[in-house]
Amino acid sequence: MGGGCKCSRYKVEVAGKSLPVLTNQDKGRYGVIVFENLDKYLNMDNWNRQLLDKYCRDYSVGIIGFVSPSEETLVGAQLRGFPLYVHTNLRLRDASLNPGSPILRLTRAGDTAWGPLPGNDWAIFQHNHSGYEPLEWAQKNVMDYPTDGVAQPPLATVLQDHGQQDGIQRILFGSGLKFWLHRLLFLDSLSYLSHGQLSLNLERRILIDIDDIFVGEKGTRLKPDDVHALIATQNRIEEMVPGFRFNLGFSGKYFHHGTHEENLGDDMLLRNVAQFNWFSHMWNHQQPHLYDNVTQLMNDMMLNKDFAKEHGIPTDSGYSVSPHHSGVYPAHELLYTAWKKVWNIKVTSTEEYPHLRPARLRRGFIHRNIMVLPRQTCGLFTHTICIDSYPGGRDKLDESIRGGELFQTIVYNPINIFMTHMSNYGNDRLALYTFESVIKFLRCWTNLKLTSVPPLQLGELYFKLHPEERDPIWGNPADDPRHAKIWAGNKRRTTLPKLLGLGPQKTGSTAFYTFLSMHPAVASNVPNSDTFEEIQFFNGNNYYRGLDWYLNFFPLQPNDTDDKFMFEKSATYFDGELVPKRAHALLPKAQLVTILISPAKRAYSWYQHIKAHGDPIANNYSFYQVITATEAEPKALRDLRNRCLNPGKYSQHLERWLACYPQQQLYIIDGEQLKSNPVAVMNDLQRFLKLPPFDYSRHLRFDNKKGFYCQVVSDNRNKCLGKSKGRQYPPMDDRSAKMLQKYYRIHNQALVKLLKKLGSRPIPQWLKEDLSVTS
Repeated sequence: MGGGCKCSRYKVEVAGKSLPVLTNQDKGRYGVIVFENLDKYLNMDNWNRQLLDKYCRDYSVGIIGFVSPSEETLVGAQLRGFPLYVHTNLRLRDASLNPGSPILRLTRAGDTAWGPLPGNDWAIFQHNHSGYEPLEWAQKNVMDYPTDGVAQPPLATVLQDHGQQDGIQRILFGSGLKFWLHRLLFLDSLSYLSHGQLSLNLERRILIDIDDIFVGEKGTRLKPDDVHALIATQNRIEEMVPGFRFNLGFSGKYFHHGTHEENLGDDMLLRNVAQFNWFSHMWNHQQPHLYDNVTQLMNDMMLNKDFAKEHGIPTDSGYSVSPHHSGVYPAHELLYTAWKKVWNIKVTSTEEYPHLRPARLRRGFIHRNIMVLPRQTCGLFTHTICIDSYPGGRDKLDESIRGGELFQTIVYNPINIFMTHMSNYGNDRLALYTFESVIKFLRCWTNLKLTSVPPLQLGELYFKLHPEERDPIWGNPADDPRHAKIWAGNKRRTTLPKLLGLGPQKTGSTAFYTFLSMHPAVASNVPNSDTFEEIQFFNGNNYYRGLDWYLNFFPLQPNDTDDKFMFEKSATYFDGELVPKRAHALLPKAQLVTILISPAKRAYSWYQHIKAHGDPIANNYSFYQVITATEAEPKALRDLRNRCLNPGKYSQHLERWLACYPQQQLYIIDGEQLKSNPVAVMNDLQRFLKLPPFDYSRHLRFDNKKGFYCQVVSDNRNKCLGKSKGRQYPPMDDRSAKMLQKYYRIHNQALVKLLKKLGSRPIPQWLKEDLSVTS
């Protein structure tokens, strides 16, 4: 049992043996209740059934139920508690819909879905009560049940219960979602029973790219008749899909590289330039990630641009597609730079983000102000020249069109960009058949409003619909064989970090960085000139600089140090809201180290730190004024308050990390122990990281002048952190201490619970003390 929908604004919850909590502060939590197995609903114990029925009546919530396959065959068996009779384990054919049903919204009562229905375990419903209305009918399969030519009455396979008996609306399915029509009816049932709350928009945009114009072996290219057919089909589709035009991507180097007749086809395309939309492929169809010089890449693009100008092809579409999706994702920064400079590209598309398959998981993102849209799969590839070469042949293609994968792709995606190739439009014109057929089928069986707009408008619309996708998520191309192939070769051996030091700030993270860097088996990133040792990639604007920027901090290791344990530390990672998700996408196996001290002490230390660096707010406001600033105060003061207070909500931030990483990869260091006994702390850490033993007791020594541990250089000389480290501040005033003790109490209590749940580290002394002080 569960309620919900595919729509991202809503959540599906799966119930266990007992009912979940149905209400929340006098509001119903579920818009629709779904039973995958109708028997579970019919045979609920009385107490739960009464609770559920009352909830459904009180909140006007409907129920969807599916008759599950069963070895037992029922003939005219009454459904428990209903004036309904069911026959099971039937083989059926020729489904049709009730055109008068109020449930139909996305689904249209089109023709009959001729032929056998999938499976041999269908159930049908019989009733003699006006409160029930069939939504779908089918016929017995005459091959299995001979009728001697006598016309048979239609059998109800999906039934609506109008709720006349008990005030609860229900929709009952005699089979599951293997039948394509049931997938549509399920969406409509969700919409109907939720009073429109769980509804898909009915508008669909379709763009069909034809890549590789002028590219192709002799004998596979377009001839004049194929160009005629392309224009004629486009005109027919445009009547069904307003605004439709094929979108042609050209590589000018291969113009007139076919047979005599195919070269005439090239000429005819150019005589009909105005009939189509156009975009630049690459001049020589070379993959952009193979270029490591932006000038060479731009020169290649300029050749294509010059060809376009010479032949009257428009150059202002703002759209381009990269051969084999190279350089778009994983992002090759040179491609984005060259596209901007030569073609002023604003939008592109790829099948690769985040992975080639499955198509339903593809997303968009924006990088360097170029919108990257997801492309959908239509099953036509470069080598799919004729219907016979389609994987599975004509039957498989027709299945995809008539309710199968291609049909459903358009049903579920508001925006569809299909990649096809010039060769799909020559020969037996496979692509023309495919798209014209699926559009006709959609018009027959759905009420979807199909339109088409140019790529730039499509991109703007896509990110209005999906604003949450604007930010990219960079994954490691080496983790995906397909991505590794379309990633620049000189980057493939980059050593990514095996450990992230998370911070937070002012807990001893710089000392940790220094001590870990001393280990001969460990190496850290090259320093960032802007932020010293910290890269600060996963939080803030550095992330938008792209993966190449990050990788430059981890240069290729010489052969003898290939196995170095690489790490990076950025103290701002700990409390960054987006950081765990971004870090996990790129470094899913990384170990995480965080250092915790009293959050009140940390807040005060941060205030004093930036005061010492001349921050005007810290110099003009006392610590107490900062931490008690209200929302009415100036933004700069509120920002400082947040930087003081928010990182100290340790449990909240750790939970966010643990939502992405398993607890076995998280190591928590007591910052006070790191300060007072770093040798023991670093020995424990190296055991956790499974590093070869390194004797820290010979390399760390307490420096009396500095008041903290430093690196041993010789018998009488230490190398210590800079003068800003270990600085002595005046003690915190009592008023601030009491306010912070109260402020952090609930967060510190949550931290104790979390540490106990993790079970790996003792409760720090400072945490016990913070909680034992009474206000």
